[in-house]
Amino acid sequence: MQIMLFISFIDIMLSLRNTAGITLFCLISTAAHAHDVTITSPDGKLCIKVTDSGEGADRQSSGFSVAYDKTCVLPYVRLGMSTEQSSFGQDLSLVSDGSAKTITENYQMITGKRSHCFNEGTEQTVCLENRDGKKMNVTFRVFNDGIAFRYELASDKEKDSITGEQTTYVLNEGTKRWMQIYSPDSYERFFPPSTDGYSPDDSKACLWGYPALIQASDSVYALLTESDIQRNHCCSFLNNEEDRNQYKVSLADECLSFTGKWISPWRVMIVGSLANVTESTLVTDVATPSRIKDTSWIQPGTASWIYWAYNHGTRDFQLVKEYIDLADEMHWPYTLIDWEWNMMDNGGNIQDALKYAASKGIKPFMWYNSSTNWVGEHAPQPQYLLNTKEKREKEYAWLKKMQVAGLKIDFFPNDKASTVNYYLDLLEDAARYRLMINFHGATVPRGWQRTYPNLMSVEGVYGAEWYNNTPALTKRAAAHNATLPFTRNVIGPMDYTPGTFSNSQHPHITTYAHELALPVLFESAIQHMPDRPSVYRSLPQEVQELLSTLPTAWDDTRLLAGYPGTEVVLARRKGEVWYIAGINGTDEERTIRFSTDRLQLSGHTSHPTIWFKDGKTDSSFEIERQTLTQTQETVEISCRPRGGFVAVIR
Repeated sequence: MQIMLFISFIDIMLSLRNTAGITLFCLISTAAHAHDVTITSPDGKLCIKVTDSGEGADRQSSGFSVAYDKTCVLPYVRLGMSTEQSSFGQDLSLVSDGSAKTITENYQMITGKRSHCFNEGTEQTVCLENRDGKKMNVTFRVFNDGIAFRYELASDKEKDSITGEQTTYVLNEGTKRWMQIYSPDSYERFFPPSTDGYSPDDSKACLWGYPALIQASDSVYALLTESDIQRNHCCSFLNNEEDRNQYKVSLADECLSFTGKWISPWRVMIVGSLANVTESTLVTDVATPSRIKDTSWIQPGTASWIYWAYNHGTRDFQLVKEYIDLADEMHWPYTLIDWEWNMMDNGGNIQDALKYAASKGIKPFMWYNSSTNWVGEHAPQPQYLLNTKEKREKEYAWLKKMQVAGLKIDFFPNDKASTVNYYLDLLEDAARYRLMINFHGATVPRGWQRTYPNLMSVEGVYGAEWYNNTPALTKRAAAHNATLPFTRNVIGPMDYTPGTFSNSQHPHITTYAHELALPVLFESAIQHMPDRPSVYRSLPQEVQELLSTLPTAWDDTRLLAGYPGTEVVLARRKGEVWYIAGINGTDEERTIRFSTDRLQLSGHTSHPTIWFKDGKTDSSFEIERQTLTQTQETVEISCRPRGGFVAVIR
């Protein structure tokens, strides 16, 4: 067994000089036990220390601490699972640990923040034994940008059931955090900051959805989530009811039956600087590789979308034609025909609309009710077309025949295993018919975008659609938008439906330049453009050209500046072109400063650049053309309240 060496007094004093006092607590608490196992990332910065007993009230619980670059990130993460036959919570002993090994992987993504993904980590499995002599394995992977761990249990009888999980993330008092209240049927909430474990939106809330962002120090962050949810797994969420600084992993199902061996999903912590967190692909790194061999038919792109401006617009064949024409004019490959398409009238029906789209070379996505949550006489149509394999195969075959590109499937009820299985059924059957999928009213991404690359996007966000529903987004949108790149969008595609320049039922008070930045800031392989055709046609020609050519999947992503809720500057590359987008999340004028050195622009080559900045009014642009010539050029942009900018560097 690998034994951790005690830290010398000199090392402790150096740590005290360079880091906060909580670092000392983190290191001493793990140095006090003889059976600690230390696992370190390949670059040596990220370290976890596993012990078979914790501290204080948790002394009889096995767990681990997390330190990054001498900073204590989490002083303690409690480990444990429960089954009907056995409990792996209290009185666990660390009885053995396997040898550490280095794992490396290169893989390609069709969608997402990076086309070529590379990961390198240290993997080690430890064995924990309960008081009855039953054993549980925990496999850890420590990467340069985070940690993943999962449990493995074996039943010595024909059948057993998972009845709970004891994994608990313990935070230091006063730790800043951004978390959304758990909403299992939609994940559509804000991420307000907190330092006491209570939500400013609801002081009674104690259940929290993924992802959860934690600021451990001025420069170190951790994002909590999970990945690789397999068939018959349920998703999980966080519960801090007992202690506001302790977040226990809770399972959506009270009981999960299994036979033989059971392996949990990966519990994931992305750790490091805010740039490390924002740019990480750890969620897909630990997910199962693609199960689709031929992916040539999966094509990211932009779609026109009728619902935001016209809630029931899909009933009107003439309006649907306008949005098909808009897609054609803007060179967008797709249009989304939203709910109630089976009620279409005014000169044509859905078959006529699909034929018209085909004549224009536009490929439609079509909306479907999952028929598992909001159903009945007054629920959105069409219903009950996908629930059984027989119905699903019939509908998919018809869609394929009509040259439909994919489906938007809406209104899922929860995170239970039965719903997970339905998601996977929809994805797997769609792949056989070469249909892409967009889930709405659904859970957040948990690595499926790698396993099933026909998953183009997931809502799971309080997005622009909410301008239709309540006035809440109007005043909170700017800060919310400046938080999402550090929280929700880190873990996977996000169908926010950006690019709303005019108003829906409730107004927006962000500037036009702020809105133009969002399709670059927010990653989604299908990017829906929701405004009216007349609005897009009225924009300056340069803005129209940008929206017509804007990629929706990227070769690289770099955070250049930002802080949650205040501001963000993100650069995304497609081929040889960099797109930089920035927004002001505050209600005051703000000068945003950043450097382009991380883009590795050649210092001896001119780079034509076009800037789209806030104009003299909220609804105008200032468009400038200039040349960047220095590798480490520092840029300053003056933004209006709730303003923004976009730059295209060639």
